[in-house]
Amino acid sequence: MAASAPIRLLSPSSSPWPPQDPSRRPVLPLQAWPARHRHLRSVRCALSPPPPSLDLPLLPFQPAEVLIPSESKTLHLYEARYIALLEEALYKRKNTFVHFVLDPVVDSTTKASFAVRYGCLVHIESIQKLEIGALISIRGVCRVNISNLLDMEPYFRGTVSPMMDEPYEAIELGTRISKLKESMCNLHSLQMKLKVPEDEPLQTNIRASLLWSEKEIFEEYNESFIPGHPERLSFAAYQTVSGMSDEELLTLQNYKIQAMDSIDTLERLNNGIKFVEHNIGMIAARLAIQNI
Repeated sequence: MAASAPIRLLSPSSSPWPPQDPSRRPVLPLQAWPARHRHLRSVRCALSPPPPSLDLPLLPFQPAEVLIPSESKTLHLYEARYIALLEEALYKRKNTFVHFVLDPVVDSTTKASFAVRYGCLVHIESIQKLEIGALISIRGVCRVNISNLLDMEPYFRGTVSPMMDEPYEAIELGTRISKLKESMCNLHSLQMKLKVPEDEPLQTNIRASLLWSEKEIFEEYNESFIPGHPERLSFAAYQTVSGMSDEELLTLQNYKIQAMDSIDTLERLNNGIKFVEHNIGMIAARLAIQNI
């Protein structure tokens, strides 16, 4: 990316269902949100103090690499600028930085333009030093709005604030939370029975994400950036499972984009149940073929 390319800071937008190819979806500013969402946000802003903010390093990724809260990811950092970013995150920012998508924007001008989208605060869970660079394991914590781009060299750095769902009724969510947890446990149990090639590790991401979402103490995190339990759990369903095809991985990616766009916990829980139950059917079919 050329250093002179303009960067647009855009708020996450509502999106229609079914989800679309992320490389072709338009980026909507806050003013283009449905009137109901704009009203709810304005009321909450009027009644609540300004959200907390942090000055953090920002690590850019391609549009196909959206990271959601509760999801884990392993990165190999080796460029000098990203090693410098890692050192700031480790020694100055309590093992945190922001994973975000730098999305090319097509417009009528000939100049390159990029939109900053799908910011997710991440926590560094482990680090392994290599001969060249380092291998780090990160976990998504919370969606963030990137409100101000402070630096672009030697790496991106900006001001971020937490993005949370709209307030919800706990009673209404109770049965859906129980259903999602039951489905996720069933899916994990099925995966453990599946035989996979030796060079393909058995996927246990859904169990790890569920355990993280169920945590009660987050001493290593900034408390203001921790979503409530229902919101954390509503993201945990969208994980890879063993043997996913390219088409299934694209479907997962679309679910993740919709989850990042939504501010409705119940909607995300219901979509998560649908996604997990589809994967249960997929794994059950593979087990049936495996046992013939």
